Amino acid sequence: MAHGFHELTVREVRPEAPDAVSVLFDVPEALRPAFAFRPGQHLTLRATIDGQDLRRAYSICSTPEGGLRVGVRKLEGGRFSTFVCERLRPGDRIQVMPPDGRFGVDPGGRHDYLLLAAGSGVTPILSICRAVLENEPESRVTMIYGNRATETIMFREELEDLKDRFIDRFELIHVLSRESQDVELLHGRIDAERLRRMARAGLIDPARHDAAFICGPGEMIETAAGALREMGMPEERIHFERFTPAEDAAPRPVSDAAARAAEQGAVIEAVLDGARKSFRVTRPGQTVLEAAQASGLEIPYSCAGGMCCTCRCKVVEGESEMAVNYSLEPWEVEAGYTLACQTRPRSERLVLDFDAV
Repeated sequence: MAHGFHELTVREVRPEAPDAVSVLFDVPEALRPAFAFRPGQHLTLRATIDGQDLRRAYSICSTPEGGLRVGVRKLEGGRFSTFVCERLRPGDRIQVMPPDGRFGVDPGGRHDYLLLAAGSGVTPILSICRAVLENEPESRVTMIYGNRATETIMFREELEDLKDRFIDRFELIHVLSRESQDVELLHGRIDAERLRRMARAGLIDPARHDAAFICGPGEMIETAAGALREMGMPEERIHFERFTPAEDAAPRPVSDAAARAAEQGAVIEAVLDGARKSFRVTRPGQTVLEAAQASGLEIPYSCAGGMCCTCRCKVVEGESEMAVNYSLEPWEVEAGYTLACQTRPRSERLVLDFDAV
């Protein structure tokens, strides 16, 4: 698995809402195998902004047939999103890491999918939606999309076009929190009670849908997933991608074992692209990512918050703990996978394999 960045040229920067754009990249023929993706995955972009090396993960909003395009919403105080939305222009070149992430689908077959999105969480959901409708002629998609108001809806025209093209197979339901609608059920936020009411109204049927894909704020994901489970959807059919953690999320305290390991200068050995590099964790609470950066070693990462999974690696020797985990599934943790941006060693030596897939 390659972890490096490649310089790509920006072909188009297109407005998708008053505070959001999509960015289309030109991918050279030689790099197309590296940048092949499945609908739902994301890219990590890297740029030097005001003298600082920054990187952020943005979900791909296109399908493989439609080129390589990501959606970006400008966040208050967000240096990278502001750079993309206000300063990036066609012809500019930017560092891009190949697609990553397990969220999404492999189109094919016949399905009945439920898609839930809020705000910019629509970016991977749009990719999944279009791919399924265009490549699975017998599949149905129900999409519930939450926003503040009509004018803040990202990809509104593209979604309406899909609704017109696939009128018999695509149900699009807009839920607006700050704009009144004719149907009271569609005014507010996507929460557990609203999903229950939609089920009673026959708009959704959690026990029937083959799978649900959810993307948005952490709190929305938690409440929506919980409601779907209560209404009969099996856990293994619920998939989600976090853009932000839940509001009440708190990191796990540093354990006594992790504190002792740091005080003893625990050795970290990273296997990356077939090479082995060593460095030390030198203070309690310091993560593997922080220790690697302090030693001048570059390892894969993007969000640094335990959500995007770019820094996923496997523990092959030693013991560790994570401060938070918003992206690894239970089977991955049981198999020994961890997130370098959240990992703290609990032993004097910890070997991590970034090449393990």
